[in-house]
Amino acid sequence: MILGMSSAAFTQLHVLISLLAIGSGIVVMWGFWNAKSLARWTAFFLATTALTSLTGFLFPFKGVTPGIVVGVLSIILLAVAVAARYSLHMRGAWRPIYVITAMVALYFNVFVLAVQSFEKVPALRALAPTQKEPPFAIVQLILLVLFVGATVFAVKRFRPDSAVASSNAPRTIQKRVA
Repeated sequence: MILGMSSAAFTQLHVLISLLAIGSGIVVMWGFWNAKSLARWTAFFLATTALTSLTGFLFPFKGVTPGIVVGVLSIILLAVAVAARYSLHMRGAWRPIYVITAMVALYFNVFVLAVQSFEKVPALRALAPTQKEPPFAIVQLILLVLFVGATVFAVKRFRPDSAVASSNAPRTIQKRVA
């Protein structure tokens, strides 16, 4: 029992939270690419990503595993992202720091999804039973390359202050001189 739930029920809750974090993270990434802050989506993404790690720590402890390490790193990244976004208001260097930490946290979620998929989905498990086979390595390499590219693009494009400033710029009305 974990938090009064059977292990199976708790696992389903953890997976649901993880999938919500990934889905909302993709929306936030789209916002980065389009210079949109998406405040509610961002708050939901950061909260569900933190909950993903925190619920992951509640599973029975069997020593330090890669999942524990990823969870700890994710919590650290999220703390920096939250500070950069909400306390430091993404000013100066904190804008790219926020984007990078949020994107790496999303990458960690997707990385774990891929790992778990190779462990739990029979067809994928058959391709890489020990997760040391080429199909697993290829998937992880593709994810890494995609996220590095997506993060670079996000850092370049996410400038919510300039997007807001240009869309709210005062429009001058010229008076006709009669």
